[in-house]
Amino acid sequence: MTDHPHPRAPRPQDDLAPLQRLGRGARLAGGLAFAAALSLGGAGMAAADPGDDLGTTTFSQSDQEGATEYWTAERMESAIPADTLIEGEQAPDGQVESSETVQVPRVDPLAATQTQSGEADWSFEADPSAAASGTDHIGKVFFTVGGNDYVCSGNAVASQNGSTVSTAGHCTSESGQWASNWVFAPAYDQGETPYGLWSATELYAPEQWVGQEDMNYDIAFAVVAPESGSTSLTDAVGGSGIEFNTERGALYTSFGYPAAAPFDGETLEQCQDYGSDDTLGGTDDQAIDCDMTGGSSGGPWFVGDGADGMQISVNSFGYTAQPNVMYGPYLGDVAQDVYAEAAAA
Repeated sequence: MTDHPHPRAPRPQDDLAPLQRLGRGARLAGGLAFAAALSLGGAGMAAADPGDDLGTTTFSQSDQEGATEYWTAERMESAIPADTLIEGEQAPDGQVESSETVQVPRVDPLAATQTQSGEADWSFEADPSAAASGTDHIGKVFFTVGGNDYVCSGNAVASQNGSTVSTAGHCTSESGQWASNWVFAPAYDQGETPYGLWSATELYAPEQWVGQEDMNYDIAFAVVAPESGSTSLTDAVGGSGIEFNTERGALYTSFGYPAAAPFDGETLEQCQDYGSDDTLGGTDDQAIDCDMTGGSSGGPWFVGDGADGMQISVNSFGYTAQPNVMYGPYLGDVAQDVYAEAAAA
């Protein structure tokens, strides 16, 4: 294992501090039940070859069509921030393998022309008016697990296939089982989905998450397809640049759709702070001051002020003993490998 270039503070000698759900004054960024055995319809057991860093699952065309049909406005509105199901879990200490910094540059959206019928013709031309600092690439993630409907957040990232979404690992799989009805709603606002719903064709997460639920690896990527047409996600909304093995302790801006009180999940919210190490539980995650609640899980962290910097993490968890503090996983070599598989799918 390569030593991390920035040492962490010593881990306290007492027991690991328990994670907690995101709530006013005590927050966890949405999660899945860690205990129950699940039956997930079209989604199967997490699959990974021995020694591989990742687990992955594929959804059939009928699964994808069923997912977009499933998420009516009423179901989206009533989806539960899944944070309550992780309450009391513990975050294992650990150091993420890290080597050289790798950056994937952002991509800007393209402009669709309008047909006589009023439908979008996804034959794109470069749109110089596309705002590089816009947030249309950030959206809500909806999924079903254990017979319940849940909500997280996600972000479109630059990729070879043009249709890759980042989110938290716990927004994709639980106890070796994958979620079903997984869709991404970019630019969600007040119940409106201006770019429609994008259903997952594949889900990817580190085997350290899928097999062990290690909070150091609470990151996942989805490859998605539009509910109609053949455009790519980043052509429609753009895609953030993403960075692995990044310098620690910079100024970060975090985005998400917190749905637990005092928020309602209907609008995009943000936090900003300088990253600091986990001195409570000993994970390799970074922490920022942030009051976002359940539903914000999987929302992106960007370097700098705003949404146009490199993405370097996602909203993941918090500790009961640290109110209003959000942790995000350090994206090291394993996360880079998982991203590379998803981006090329």
